[in-house]
Amino acid sequence: MAAPETIRSASRPHISISGVSKTFQGRQGPVQALQDINLSIEKGEFVSILGPSGCGKSTLLMLLSGLLPVTKGRIDVDKKHIDGPNADAGIVFQQDVLLEWRSALQNIMIQAEIRKSNIPEARERARQLLKMVSLTDFENSYPKELSGGMRQRVSICRALLHRPPLLLMDEPFGALDAMTRDQLQIDLLRLCSDNDMTVFFITHSITEAIFLSDRVVVMSPRPGRIERIIDIDLPRPRRLSMREDAKFIDYTRELTGIFKSLGVFREEY
Repeated sequence: MAAPETIRSASRPHISISGVSKTFQGRQGPVQALQDINLSIEKGEFVSILGPSGCGKSTLLMLLSGLLPVTKGRIDVDKKHIDGPNADAGIVFQQDVLLEWRSALQNIMIQAEIRKSNIPEARERARQLLKMVSLTDFENSYPKELSGGMRQRVSICRALLHRPPLLLMDEPFGALDAMTRDQLQIDLLRLCSDNDMTVFFITHSITEAIFLSDRVVVMSPRPGRIERIIDIDLPRPRRLSMREDAKFIDYTRELTGIFKSLGVFREEY
């Protein structure tokens, strides 16, 4: 059965994923990672992709970035067909991938150097971003001198330096402790609000997806299909205390129930 398609309005969406499937050639034959993905995302939306390990979440992000080709189907971003690396996107991975021999500011400036941007303007922009994530005093610090949360903040700043209209994030907070993760979620929402971006966010965490998102896309186990799309009707700006609200708890129960029905959660022990 074809996966559901969600179109938010009659206008052309910022992201259009149409009939996309992805198959890899494994040692023992073909492995289908994604099957018939249909999804439309409007400009400025924050959409989380939620699903179990191995369901193709990261593969979908790589297809959207243009770093992997689709096997079947089509992806368009801002009316442009994606058939190669999407230079307009900013990407943040679970690991910060900072260069240890460069300071925080110098790591952010890699974007400007690669893109041959105006260096003085880019340096000012980098310092503004560091200020937004409370790292002004650490611009000359090297990665080994920064905590995990600080390193990931630098990584996010690097992704935002060129003002991308689309931010792709692959479990960026997955390796962090709970308190740091909470703070970075707040930082991310503030950055997104200030920079007017569409965000495509991969996560394993139900509460993280609800807290951050306008919509949550639930993926089935492999081959990954869109099982459900849940609209998150919670006010912005978001506050951590919101996770105690009855409506938030209802969303948590709904999503947990979906994964139980898919056999992802089993309560016996």
